[in-house]
Amino acid sequence: MNSADSFSADYRSARTKFREEAAAAGAALETVQHPERGPDGGELFTDVAAFGVDGAERVLVLISGTHGVEGFCGSGAQVDLLRRGEIARRPEGVGILMIHAVNPYGFAWLRRVTHENIDLNRNWIDFSRPLPENPGYDVLHPAICPPVWDEAAKAASGAAAAQYAEEHGALAMRAAMMGGQYSHADGLFYGGTAPSWSRTTQSAILTHYLGGATKVGIIDYHTGLGPWGFAEQIIVTSRDSDGFRRAARWYGAALASVADGQSASVQIAGDGLSAAPALLPNAEITGMAFEVGTHPTDYILAALQADCWLHAHGDPTAAAAKPIKDAIRAAFYGDADDWKGMVAGQSLLAVRQALTGLSEGL
Repeated sequence: MNSADSFSADYRSARTKFREEAAAAGAALETVQHPERGPDGGELFTDVAAFGVDGAERVLVLISGTHGVEGFCGSGAQVDLLRRGEIARRPEGVGILMIHAVNPYGFAWLRRVTHENIDLNRNWIDFSRPLPENPGYDVLHPAICPPVWDEAAKAASGAAAAQYAEEHGALAMRAAMMGGQYSHADGLFYGGTAPSWSRTTQSAILTHYLGGATKVGIIDYHTGLGPWGFAEQIIVTSRDSDGFRRAARWYGAALASVADGQSASVQIAGDGLSAAPALLPNAEITGMAFEVGTHPTDYILAALQADCWLHAHGDPTAAAAKPIKDAIRAAFYGDADDWKGMVAGQSLLAVRQALTGLSEGL
């Protein structure tokens, strides 16, 4: 089989492939309809495929589309696993739960965020407590998301970021810009002021299917950080934690932790992997973000800024929006056979390692 054929050109095609392959593999399928519609006017859905999950104490969860447009990667990896027959080869007593397009709006509209402009991996916080503050982002916001996005605005944005980095350091600049913020609803990496639709949906899925599980592995597919096609395996806990040591027994020594500054990702608050233990208090959770590189960070941020401007101040349905949408699609989807093959191969290995870890109690 050609792994590249498992990937799709758009959300609608990806959903069709996933549902067809999941049904052929014997899945118990569930569909959750999103309140909004896609750019084609069609309905949007999060789809769930469960394989041997009912009554299973050990379950591997595979999540695509946390960051919308990054769903091309996760969907392709899920379909590839289904087409390879990995479901039938899973260890006895271990279930597999696939969540396809948990943020279908972002997938369909080619946005990293939800329809509320929320970054889902900044949204898993306790909103009954004071919201986290990010004074660095407050300083940068007027330059990051200006009301006009032209060459002068791009130059001013770059100059503001460079000045902040010179004054505070490059790492502090990346943390200020990408770590998450809760003050600017029209801005980048916005965490929201309440749980988003996607967070509520994912919470309901996990608690419904995994209430009786005692050991749960989670692989959450992402793109946009790191070298072309290389999948960094990111753990959100520190290297001296039980969770990191357990993940290292599953996946090997190449794991990265956001807690020690060695990952391509900055440390963030409000990610779904960190929130999973509270949702499943009776289960031992081993979560990993599967982060596949595409293009340099400057390219990624420029695409995000243009898309942010488009939805806050422009018209995403106009013909003039196409170059912006093409750029953000390219930023998070390596639409080339070598990239797709690298995703599929690394995903296959990671899934087999996780299933072994679950079945053997590593």
